[in-house]
Amino acid sequence: MGMDLNRYHPNNLKRVSSGMINVHPIQRGGILTEEARRVLLEWADGYSVCDVCLEGRVDLVKNPPIDEFKQDVAEFLGMDTARFTAGARHAKFAIMSAFKNGTLVLDSLAHYTSYIAAELNGIRVYEVPNSGYPDFRIDPEGYATTFERVKEETGRYPDLALLTHVDYRYGNLADARKVGKICEEYEVSLVLNTAYTSGIMEVDGKKLRASFIVGSGHKSWAATAPIGILATNYELADSVFRTSKLRGDWSGRAFTKKELALFGCSPVYGLPVMTLMASFPRVVERVKRWDEEVEKARWFVREMEKIEGVELIGERPKNHTLMHFESPAFHHIAKKHRKRGYFLYHELKKRKVFGVQAGMTKNFKLNTYGLSWEELEKVAWAFKDIAEKYGVEVED
Repeated sequence: MGMDLNRYHPNNLKRVSSGMINVHPIQRGGILTEEARRVLLEWADGYSVCDVCLEGRVDLVKNPPIDEFKQDVAEFLGMDTARFTAGARHAKFAIMSAFKNGTLVLDSLAHYTSYIAAELNGIRVYEVPNSGYPDFRIDPEGYATTFERVKEETGRYPDLALLTHVDYRYGNLADARKVGKICEEYEVSLVLNTAYTSGIMEVDGKKLRASFIVGSGHKSWAATAPIGILATNYELADSVFRTSKLRGDWSGRAFTKKELALFGCSPVYGLPVMTLMASFPRVVERVKRWDEEVEKARWFVREMEKIEGVELIGERPKNHTLMHFESPAFHHIAKKHRKRGYFLYHELKKRKVFGVQAGMTKNFKLNTYGLSWEELEKVAWAFKDIAEKYGVEVED
């Protein structure tokens, strides 16, 4: 055999970011709690929770208390019932499978998986425009306007609306309450994608008038990937969590407990659900400290903008910890640097900061969620130190 199996030795599989301050946009809210780390080895073997499945569906398992946990998660989100999915994208697919060949209105900052979920279910998509550069805001009234446009073109209002609570590009916090009120007035079910909000800030579906809440365990609930959360109300639960009706014509086999849109039994019932459960008490507690996280984010923006040419893109003031900066000065350096656009990534690594995408200098994203003030100061210092090294002016 020509394979070099030594490349798979644990010594060769060390994480690049080990020992660094990680500011990766999709990882900050997913950093495991100590409680979650304690269950890692115990439940690491494949579908480990299936060891104790007696009902043919792992969300019904009593010990460990997954059946109770799903209801606690629903209550935490201000909803009636919940399930766990193979990521937020799977949750969106599951919802849209109940609205096949219908129409969907969504914000123009939605994640690509919102579009893919619609396409897979034959759903026609209409977008709510955003305000464009430099803040890219979504105006809630744009939903009412787009609903009317759908009515004009199709003869009826849309079947479903989707709002990205915080978008992945600029970290803008949309006004979910206003959009929810508009959807309620039009009697259009609202999917609230909270991949970057639930688990780090308080989200109450009933107060926001959401019909569905989609969450991401590995982005915002301190769980291992991949795991998503799908919560809804009792009125819509039967359509989304519908069970199999098929019976084999020769064998007579039937799988009447299996929920179709969750692939019968969602494939997260090993380590992902156990880490989600272990972190849950900390998650419930930490959402109450969201104001401090916003305060830190706003401080960080002020420090970053002391670097010549560095400017926040997106809403002001910041209401979330995910942020997007333009940086023409760094981009100018990259044009002349031997490492080109990769120079910033390498310079940050030298200063023990990781998570800014390699090759990005003209603009870049990062997330400050959960960083201590000391860590935050180190990250701000790293960017300033790099700027000064290459002759970019930094305010005192």
